[in-house]
Order: sequence, then structure tokens, then C-alpha cells
Amino acid sequence: MASANQIKALLKSHLEGDDQRFFSVAMQIAANEAKAGHGKLAEELRDLIDEAKRKGPRQPTPINKPRGELASLLTASYPKSRLGSMVLDDNLAQQLQRIIREQRNSERILAHGLFPRRKLLLIGPPGTGKTMTSTVLAGELGVPLFDVRLDGLITKFMGETAAKLRQIFEVTGQTRGVYFFDEFDAIGSQRGMSNDVGEIRRVLNSFLQMIEQDNSHSLIVAATNHVEILDHALFRRFDDVLYYKMPDEKQGAALLKSRLSRYCAKGTSWKRLAQAAAGLSYAEITRATEEVLKDALIGSRDQITEEEIFQTLTERQEIAKRLKAQS
Repeated sequence: MASANQIKALLKSHLEGDDQRFFSVAMQIAANEAKAGHGKLAEELRDLIDEAKRKGPRQPTPINKPRGELASLLTASYPKSRLGSMVLDDNLAQQLQRIIREQRNSERILAHGLFPRRKLLLIGPPGTGKTMTSTVLAGELGVPLFDVRLDGLITKFMGETAAKLRQIFEVTGQTRGVYFFDEFDAIGSQRGMSNDVGEIRRVLNSFLQMIEQDNSHSLIVAATNHVEILDHALFRRFDDVLYYKMPDEKQGAALLKSRLSRYCAKGTSWKRLAQAAAGLSYAEITRATEEVLKDALIGSRDQITEEEIFQTLTERQEIAKRLKAQS
């Protein structure tokens, strides 16, 4: 028979519109019945679960905006992005595909006492796709994206930041979603650094404890541009570490072509344009494509020339150089 906790979990997941969690608990009940020798009942339960899955997922229940103090800690959205919209190297693409695959089959994994990857650390330079990854994961899994607002989380008052952090981790168990900690080094820097203060050490210790104890079905995604200052104890708390790099020539060409090919004449050399984009991040190349598209729209032109793209990339290179010189 289903335990009281399983019955409560079934009802809660149904109320929240969390089909994946609902099926996971139902599969656990079926597995328990099979172990208890109730083979026919277990088979009937599995058949009902399979039938429900074939009918497809329900529309996700719209979430209310976080209220009260949570409104200063989380920003909620429902992205529609998909993995196919990203240009990635093969290793990174395989890692993300594996995470999505495990999440989509989490009930089967959990039924065997295993756990899908869901605590992720993203490392790499600015503009290489870390933020986009959180958006894509939410879009692929049909769950809300919650951006953690560091300006609301980190305060100067002793103990307050850790208390707010606990609020966020409590929500991960109440509403399944992707919880994105951008600029994670603000709370994950090494204990004992010369500029460290006692409060930051307490916040990091709290985070380490909370992420280790978190058994929700939400994805916790942390991103940083400064891996060198992260505390080493963090790495073993994450299920997977994903490394992001600047695009190479092939990836730069693929990004330019995916965004502009429908507007360009045949014979456009994406290789030459990718060479002009060398050293730019994915975000910077994307901005360059948006600029050239806007110019075409304003000029009521249906076609974009290779020279226009080249010129826009050159301008973006100059902007990148000036920003680098100022940093």
C-alpha cells in the first residue's frame, strides 16, 4: 500500500501541475507493490502511468509572481527556448543533452534508487552561454525559471543573507523549476581569502549545507566567470560541472549562419565572417547580428550583404577592445 508520504506527494504534485514528480511517485508505489508480491496491481499501475504519458503533458500551471519578501529574491519567467537554438561544442552539447534526458526520465531513475543530475555548476567567460543554458533547461523541461536576485539576497546584516538563502531553498521543494544563481562567486568565494569577512564565510557554509541537504526535484544552476576564487568544497556538492569557452571559427560561422542566412545572398562566406568575429563571445556575435538586422529593417531592405555584416563585426571588435582596456 502507498505510504502516507507518497499519497501526500501525489496530491501535492497534482496540485502544482508537476507531472514528472507525479509519475515518479506513482512509479515508486508500483515498485513497492511489486516487491510486496502484488504483481497484478503493480502491472495495472504501470499501464495507467504509461497511458497518462501517452496523452502528453498537461499545460504547465501558470505560476504567480513571487510575493512578499520572495519578490525581492526571485524573478520568475516561463522560457520557451530550446537546446537547438544554442551553438555549442560537442562535449558541452552532450552534457546538456544528458541532463535533459535524465530529467525527462527521472521517475524511472528514482524508482531504482538513483538520482538524475540537477545541481549544476557552469563555468566560463562572460557571453559564452551560461545564462542561456538556464533558459534552455527551463524551456526544454517545461518548468519555470527563477533568477536569484543577488541584490536582494546579499545584505550587510549578520545572519540575514543566510536566512534569505534558506527561504530560496525552501521554495525549491514547493515549486519545481530551474533556480539560477548568476555571478555565483559572490557567495561561493574561498573561505580565508584576504578580503573575506566572517559573514561571507557563514553564507558559504550555509549554502554548502543547504545544497547538500536539498532533495527537491528542482534544478539548481550556479554560474560564475571567476572559477579561480570558488571554494573547493563547492565542486563536490554539484552533480555536474559544465565548462564554457569562447567560440572557435566553426562555431562562430554556425552562429552567424543560423541567425542571418535567410537574409543573405548566396555566396556569402561565413568562414570569412567568422574570421572577422574571432575573439568575440557568443553574446557579442549575437549582438552584432541584431544590429545588422535592425539596420536592414530601418532601411526597408530584404537582403543583407556580406560587407554590412563584416562592418558590424568590426565595430563590435572595437567596442570589445575598449571595454577590455577599461577593465
